[in-house]
Amino acid sequence: MTTARPVRLGPRSVLALALVSAVGVVAFGWPLLADPGSGLAHSADAPWLFAALLPLLVAVVVATIADSGMDAKAVAMLGVLAAVGAALRPLGAGTAGLEPMFFLMVLSGRVLGPGFGFVLGSVTMFASALLTGGVGPWMPFQMLSMGWFTMGAGLLPGAGRLRGRAEVLMLGAYGAVAAFVYGTIMNLQGWTYIGGMSSGISFRPGDPVHDNLVRFLAYCAATSFGWDLGRAALTVVLTLTIGSTVLKALRRATRRAAFEAPVAFEGAVGARGTVGPAGTVASAGPVAAEGPADAGPSPATGPGRGPAGTPPG
Repeated sequence: MTTARPVRLGPRSVLALALVSAVGVVAFGWPLLADPGSGLAHSADAPWLFAALLPLLVAVVVATIADSGMDAKAVAMLGVLAAVGAALRPLGAGTAGLEPMFFLMVLSGRVLGPGFGFVLGSVTMFASALLTGGVGPWMPFQMLSMGWFTMGAGLLPGAGRLRGRAEVLMLGAYGAVAAFVYGTIMNLQGWTYIGGMSSGISFRPGDPVHDNLVRFLAYCAATSFGWDLGRAALTVVLTLTIGSTVLKALRRATRRAAFEAPVAFEGAVGARGTVGPAGTVASAGPVAAEGPADAGPSPATGPGRGPAGTPPG
């Protein structure tokens, strides 16, 4: 059975996600192409990125509403999962990269789809920054990276068919790889802060892109490999141990919410009508049709006969 998704990717959603992703790629990578005389500190461009990111996230939500009719139930689930993810983040407090929220983002993106996943990842990181006091020039970059991280889980193959141990193993492998990718992307944001230092792993404005990328890889290996390894290991362990249970709970909640079920009315509604699944109204028994008071005798009753064709008393 295919799981209904509250946020599906339609043409408008794809366009909005492509736009916000393009903005993110430019924001992360422009220092590599900038000349030495330009201001390279992300602390200067972060407010502008944050100001652009918020309306773009709103545009993603509006586009998905237009494409798939996302309703209040999907928004409520977004709020609940974002709150849970934000509450999970302080549990590890960033110690050795142990951040349990990543495992929840992988499973939520898998069940609820890439469009929902991108918005969920970004909103969760924003909420956790407010909760932990982690507001700074890095926050909009974290929102983008977590949005990509969660969206990627929704783009994995076999969303409607693959189940059981094989799916859990696939999600664990994705979580491990994506945890390193997330750390690498965030390193690119912070690496430019140390530009101009004499270290062999520091960023040197104006140098060829290839030379800077070699230094960047050395910087990642020397500074963040251990943190990324801890994040990946915890994500894999949680996915393999309780991932199946959480997946079932998320899918059960999605089915019961019936996000995409249309509201339809069948038959006449009488005194004995009952409400059926997905908002349909089914009659518990035959209900007499009511016509205008001056319509005269109907052919079914005929003159001189009472209701339902019974002779008058």
